[in-house]
Amino acid sequence: MAKLELSIAIGNYDRVRPLIDGTVTIDGVDPVFLLLGPEEIFYRAFRRAEFDICELSLSSFAVSAAAGNNPYVGIPVFPSRAFRHTSIYIRTDRGIRTPDDLRGRRIGTPEYQLTACVWARILLEDQYGVKPADILWVQGGLENAGRIEKIALNLPADISIEKVPRDATLSALLEAGAIDGIISPRAPSCFDRGNYEVSWLFADPVARASEYFRSTGIFPIMHLIGIRRDLVERHRWLPAAIYQAFSKAKAAAIGSLADTSASKVSLPFVEEGLRAARELMGNDFWSYGLEANRKVLENFLRHHHAQGLSARLLDINDLFHPGSFDLPKI
Repeated sequence: MAKLELSIAIGNYDRVRPLIDGTVTIDGVDPVFLLLGPEEIFYRAFRRAEFDICELSLSSFAVSAAAGNNPYVGIPVFPSRAFRHTSIYIRTDRGIRTPDDLRGRRIGTPEYQLTACVWARILLEDQYGVKPADILWVQGGLENAGRIEKIALNLPADISIEKVPRDATLSALLEAGAIDGIISPRAPSCFDRGNYEVSWLFADPVARASEYFRSTGIFPIMHLIGIRRDLVERHRWLPAAIYQAFSKAKAAAIGSLADTSASKVSLPFVEEGLRAARELMGNDFWSYGLEANRKVLENFLRHHHAQGLSARLLDINDLFHPGSFDLPKI
């Protein structure tokens, strides 16, 4: 039987590189990799379902799943995870010292339904009691004018969102003092340039994120892998093959990090960072699979629905094909 030639759109991460270079193969699949940024992948996937297999926003995926119009079936492989304490930026001249000071402030968001922004709102509410309705939201492109929500939203009446002026960007508005802060997966350029009037909300976001994990056990999931629904209907073996291959690739990448003979990453203290992550989070700190991530996913889906993003409260089984998690044990 000839192998299926399938397009796979994903970021160029160490945890998928063994698949990209052929060190790990996918049973029955001849992959064509497209290494793209997440914004492009998500836009093309949710607008036109251009890719056979691809990395997808967890939030956008949940919006589509709840609406019953998702062209992709999920696989519990999570190529992107991040603590979002580093995603909240504020003006330093507005008296904002704690999360509670965000109440009533005008805070920019590239898209309200971005997974990173959902998780930032979750931590603000769960850890500090600041609800989404307590903030005035300003939606627009971080660095490019004209950005819109990828997916139509039906938000609760108590959520206030205004659009930025047509030719404005959030980073420019923050630098000019027209908004009080930004929540974004990417740092605004005014922060990267070292503008002293722009800072993180949390002075030591790594310490705060570590405390968050110790108290909740949650390592936020940003993205998952999706397979086009029509492909899965024709090839029922495909979800398990994709899950197993991505799992092998991740294991190989983590194994490389642990090789202390020569660093595989152009960053000092990689081995020490790996040891610290394992001490805090356990050996399988970047876990795939449904059961290992049940608490994380259920927390996300509960808040996602409460924030008005998913039309119904999803069960985690609504997201993933059973062939990718109902696997035999030896």
